[in-house]
Amino acid sequence: MKAKPRNLALAALLAALALVGASVALAGAQASKTIVFGTDAEVALLDPALVSDGPSLRATDQIFNSLVGFRPGSTKLIPELALSWKPSTNGLSWTFKLRRGVKFSDGTAFNAAAVCTNFTRWFTFPGPLQNASLSYYWNTVFLGFAKPASGNPGPDKSLYKGCKAKGKYTVTILLTRRSTSFLGALALPNFGIASPAGLKKYQADAGTVDANGVFHPTGTFATRNPVGTGPYKLKSWDVNSKLELEPNGRYWGKKPTLTRVIFRPVGDTAARLQALQSGELQGMDGVDPADFATVQRNSKLKLLKRPTFSVGYLGINQAKAPMDKPLVRQALAFGVDRAAVAGFYAGNGKVANQFLPPALFGHAPKGVPSYKYDPEKAKSLLRQAGLTLPVKVDLSYPTNVSRPYMPDPKRNAEAIGASLEKSGFSVTFHSAPWRPTYRAEVQAGNYQLFLFGWIADFPDPANFLNVHFGSFSPQFGFRNQALFTELQNADAEPNLVKRTARYQKASVDVMKYVPVVPYIWAGSGVALDRNVTKYTPGPIGPVNEPFSIVQVGS
Repeated sequence: MKAKPRNLALAALLAALALVGASVALAGAQASKTIVFGTDAEVALLDPALVSDGPSLRATDQIFNSLVGFRPGSTKLIPELALSWKPSTNGLSWTFKLRRGVKFSDGTAFNAAAVCTNFTRWFTFPGPLQNASLSYYWNTVFLGFAKPASGNPGPDKSLYKGCKAKGKYTVTILLTRRSTSFLGALALPNFGIASPAGLKKYQADAGTVDANGVFHPTGTFATRNPVGTGPYKLKSWDVNSKLELEPNGRYWGKKPTLTRVIFRPVGDTAARLQALQSGELQGMDGVDPADFATVQRNSKLKLLKRPTFSVGYLGINQAKAPMDKPLVRQALAFGVDRAAVAGFYAGNGKVANQFLPPALFGHAPKGVPSYKYDPEKAKSLLRQAGLTLPVKVDLSYPTNVSRPYMPDPKRNAEAIGASLEKSGFSVTFHSAPWRPTYRAEVQAGNYQLFLFGWIADFPDPANFLNVHFGSFSPQFGFRNQALFTELQNADAEPNLVKRTARYQKASVDVMKYVPVVPYIWAGSGVALDRNVTKYTPGPIGPVNEPFSIVQVGS
């Protein structure tokens, strides 16, 4: 009679162990459908029309679709919400045939009217949202607004003219002038199509903009209820801790493998790598080039490199005297020891002599003014400008961030500052957190000299030169109508050979005017746990790197 209880106890123990094993297996299966990805900064907003930073664009790229997109890992345009597109003979209109049967994550229908609602919204943004630090890409791609705020260009300057819906599934975008880069620009996440019902219900445009150009929404579209047609939707956002996405059950395409995508902001690059090594993260962006070898030596990790599609530069605001003097800007160009800074990139950065990276057509092979580091030449130019040495300047750099073009902003700033001190300048440093202050201050034109950079959004010289120097921008205080016209003509040129030649000339002219001092062309790297597969780094990362195709484990 005593044996029976022992058998029962053994059976119970085996059953418990089986239950534990099943639980572990289930946990493993669930874990394999989750990725925790470390980003270099916190997301700003989840309204793609109102952001320009990488972390925000990475997140919104999973939630929204644009009319067109890029093939993962490539610069080739592919259909997204539009199945096909065709320009008119004169290039002043583009007609898109739209995908049928698509619904937004709120269940409302995507159609031509929804496309026009979004374009109309962007074109008619209220004055506060026209701030260049918010609607940056509308400002730089389309330029003008229907009812411009003071100082902003109006409809007569805008590339955009109107939107016409023909039935439910055909839409035509009207332009005021020919633009060869227009189609590629539409692939930006910033032109992701949002639910008109969601925009209205969650008051997307309601809120205030402070003196730094930071939007403080009173509606919830950009913080809790972004409504798109992409493979994911927002589950939760704990600011400065994590942002979690879950599958959009109404997604029109192939259902994502991962059921949880978690973005964790870790501004310190070393801390981000340590979290990856310890298993807290399964992936991270913004690997310091100095750490590439560390990742490659770790048998549990792998490194994926992106091509060199970014530029780091010393920004110059000509609205802040004496930066309006060409001789002073030239002195800055001669006064920056670019080679010393390039040494921080462990062979993954190349000294820049112009704004366009070599990978892009329009990069000038010759004729670019040479600004080789020459402290005595810099001092001579400052004296020619009528200034007494040392010339006092303010140099600003961001904290709590690491970008491919400046993995360690403080180190870059200190090295640039040291070389300027030897070149007739007296440098006072200033710093501010990347979010929410630094980017907004730069784009609002509040800094005299500043460290900044650019990662390609789409592979076209217009995305570099026109975006920065094709029209007035507060961050540079730069007004040069001859260059503005030159760049508009280059963008309008449909012949690739002629267009390349136009951009090569513009590349040379930009370096003659010296609105910035480009010092580095840099690649970037993504580090992943070995069991993460199908992550596809692209030349225009961190956008166009869809998590919907990523797998974790077998």
